[in-house]
Amino acid sequence: MAKKLYPDAASALDGLLKDGLLIACGGFGLCGIPERLIDAVRESGVRDLTFASNNAGIDNEGIGKLLRTRQVKKMIASYVGENKEFERQYLAGELEVEFCPQGTLAERMRAGGAGIPGFYTKTGVGTLVAEGKEVKSFRGQDYILEEGIFADLALVKAWKADETGNVVFRKTARNFNVPAATCGKVCVVEVEELVPTGSLDPDAIHLPGVYVQRMIVGSPYEKKIEFRTVRNTDVG
Repeated sequence: MAKKLYPDAASALDGLLKDGLLIACGGFGLCGIPERLIDAVRESGVRDLTFASNNAGIDNEGIGKLLRTRQVKKMIASYVGENKEFERQYLAGELEVEFCPQGTLAERMRAGGAGIPGFYTKTGVGTLVAEGKEVKSFRGQDYILEEGIFADLALVKAWKADETGNVVFRKTARNFNVPAATCGKVCVVEVEELVPTGSLDPDAIHLPGVYVQRMIVGSPYEKKIEFRTVRNTDVG
């Protein structure tokens, strides 16, 4: 069995990066984002990338770092409200955006991972989301055809993994990481902790090692907070 563990993000992505890739990326806001791998993509200098991800992080965090360096050509995303640079580039016509309802985006990734080229959904019928898409009636109701996402590369952040690539996510950091991982031709995972093979409970594994080709240990991490809210202590 080929060794999956690499010493750092740059070596884990060596030979995988080139201009024009479609990359599926896990994460939700700043939760569960593969930040070490994103940094390595930035440092590589590849351009004209398409990212399929729930969102683009915030200004200069997550995929937002790649927007700053103009390495992203197109975003397939469901939520983009916290990134001012994203907004600026989109309104200026510098960034192509394919808006996709959140559940539909997750299912498009899952479908790609399952080898399903397309599926019908009611979500988006009669809205801008449906423009240019096939509409079909089932039991008297309209559904639109959405295509599965088949990514060139998947970038994923996990909590624990064993040496064979079996992966466990922690709580909400599971988010889009599982469907993103499965829809990539090659999946690279950064983990907080590597544990010996056989030490993970088989019933607790969220992503089987068969989906994982390369891994790095990215610790230590700084816990970044998207919105910091503090209590008003001015009792007056």
